Amino acid sequence: MFSGKVQHVGFRYTALYLARSLYLTGWVRNLPDGRVEVEVQGKTSCLRQFLIRLKSQPHLHIESADLSVVEEVRFDRHFRVLN
Repeated sequence: MFSGKVQHVGFRYTALYLARSLYLTGWVRNLPDGRVEVEVQGKTSCLRQFLIRLKSQPHLHIESADLSVVEEVRFDRHFRVLN
């Protein structure tokens, strides 16, 4: 989960673009409390690049990121925006 000024700044579509460019799968969605939740899966090196590129976006103001490992969703083939 990402906190900070992450809603109404294009976070979800930036995440979508970055994830697809790195061939990652999963989803991103806004939460009612102003945070953004992302579930992403793929190669470890691509996941690292995703986080590095996401955090380096000048229009996103990420104050904190709460990262955790979740069970793989098999047969998930795309990254998408939910909500």
